[in-house]
Amino acid sequence: MNSTLKTVMLWMSLLVVIFLAWHFANIQKKETTYKFSEFIQQVEGGQIQDVTITGNEVKGHTTANEAFRTVAPLGYDKLVDTLLAKHVAVNFQSDQSSAWATILINSAPFVLLIAFWIFFMRQMQSGGNKALSFGKSKAKLLASQQKKVTFKDVAGVDEAKEELQEIIEFLKEPQKFQKLGGRIPKGVLLMGPPGTGKTLLARAIAGEANVPFFSISGSDFVEMFVGVGASRVRDLFEQGKKNAPCIIFIDEIDAVGRHRGAGLGGGNDEREQTLNQLLVEMDGFESNDGVILIAATNRPDVLDPALLRPGRFDRRVVVSRPDFRGREGILHVHTRKIPLSDDVDIAVLARATPGFSGADLANLVNEAALAAARRGQKFVTMHDFESAKDKVLMGAERKSMIITDEEKKVTAYHEGGHALLAALLPHADPLHKVTIIPRGMALGVTQQLPTEDKHNWTKEQLEDRIAVCLGGRIAEDITFGQISTGAANDIEQATEMARKMVCEWGMSEALGPLTYGKKEEAIFLGKEFNRHQDYSEATALKIDAEIKRIVEDQFQRAHRLLTEKRPELVKVAVALLEHEVLDGSHLQQILRGEEVEIRRPKPAVAAAPREVKVDDGERAGGLLPPPMAAPKPTA
Repeated sequence: MNSTLKTVMLWMSLLVVIFLAWHFANIQKKETTYKFSEFIQQVEGGQIQDVTITGNEVKGHTTANEAFRTVAPLGYDKLVDTLLAKHVAVNFQSDQSSAWATILINSAPFVLLIAFWIFFMRQMQSGGNKALSFGKSKAKLLASQQKKVTFKDVAGVDEAKEELQEIIEFLKEPQKFQKLGGRIPKGVLLMGPPGTGKTLLARAIAGEANVPFFSISGSDFVEMFVGVGASRVRDLFEQGKKNAPCIIFIDEIDAVGRHRGAGLGGGNDEREQTLNQLLVEMDGFESNDGVILIAATNRPDVLDPALLRPGRFDRRVVVSRPDFRGREGILHVHTRKIPLSDDVDIAVLARATPGFSGADLANLVNEAALAAARRGQKFVTMHDFESAKDKVLMGAERKSMIITDEEKKVTAYHEGGHALLAALLPHADPLHKVTIIPRGMALGVTQQLPTEDKHNWTKEQLEDRIAVCLGGRIAEDITFGQISTGAANDIEQATEMARKMVCEWGMSEALGPLTYGKKEEAIFLGKEFNRHQDYSEATALKIDAEIKRIVEDQFQRAHRLLTEKRPELVKVAVALLEHEVLDGSHLQQILRGEEVEIRRPKPAVAAAPREVKVDDGERAGGLLPPPMAAPKPTA
């Protein structure tokens, strides 16, 4: 109703403006207004050509064809006789002007002003007494007719689903819990890396619970006007109370929930006022019974402690990256509507993607389908999935890039050094694929993948990773007697791993199990200012010396190993120059002295219709880049 009134008022105002413009345009026409005595003199002098008499108003033209107007006094009967005597063409018109039209014309500015004032006041009242509704919440109420996501569409996060299922049961059957003295949690915080399906879980809650569901982003609270964020929080919870029981979902809550007093804005910072209001609404003097707040963030470490305490966020649900069983369920869900060939094995694909999040797997399936469509296939094959996995992990191929034979040879030996060390070192992750086709920003890429999910890294594994990173530079040196800039990223990764071993993970015997360099993040200053030196200059020298020792030790170790295996290095480089792409099995054939056999993908054949039984706990969803579980490619 309010929007209809606004529309009507807008059109009325527009019509009034158009009418006034037309009226004033007519007034502004070039007409000379004569006094009646001047008009009579013009008539007597024979200077009037024609007139049109409407009531007591006289309009006409002079002999010089100039328009004029005048008003004749009432009861002046000699006017017509005088005009006719001077041979003036006389025309009569009936007076059709209405008194109402005159009143409207004269009062139109006042009507327009009153209409604008009424519109402005209604806007102020509808926005929590904030002009133009700046203080009104932007939360969206999920409509019942929208396409629903349920827990059957979510996989790989079984524990999180159980926690949230209990809240939905409480909303549906509160007596089941209240008779034992239990109370519903006031807030649930979903925590986890990006792409693991936190927002998807919230959408599933909305689909499962038949209660009003309000969704809003953390950044929607803050505006350029002071006090708007706090006003929107008040309005949001007022809407929630009116629709209780209901669920309010705030995505990326770290936008307003960061530590107070940690930025340059001080205690009066607008973001902090918004957070203070949120704290009061969640657990203040007034109760919000029946209003459950669910929030999602991938930065729980920066949230204010007052926001995390019980009574506000009673439950913290960790949404982590899926394991093998979870990845298999996610892949089953994302491939339900995709025609697969008979060589596609979801279990093999799930085992070959450790560290992938739900978003990574969704992207993998989509890329495979696009690749199959690009080739004109009717089915998606395992080769399409492998190509998509390589694209996700290593970047898209740039076959059109022109590289000289000399650069190609240097790249082959560089990548061969990485690949050979990955195969020879006992604690290194197995080689997934090595290519000298430019991918992403690199001229060549060597990609390792762990055989299983890893959650911890030992000192030996990290040392082997550093050695593998340095293998490209060493292979160039012992083959060509010179080094190039191609190892820049490798050296950066090796140095960063060594620094973390010394400063964060306590893996240095010289410095002991201590942490050096405390992290303190300033909200407005960025990452480069988030670490300050909490150790002496003497310790800093020891840290630098220890980092250098770790890197140089692995450099010498990798140098000895590649020097001993120089013939194998040459074979790997020659095979790369010939085939451009090798995987782990091809490298093992080279080490065994066998000829490399490259198998081409077979034509796609449709898989027989099969019934894939997936438990509700394995249904998919979710949403890259795996951290330590899937290391960055070394170029």
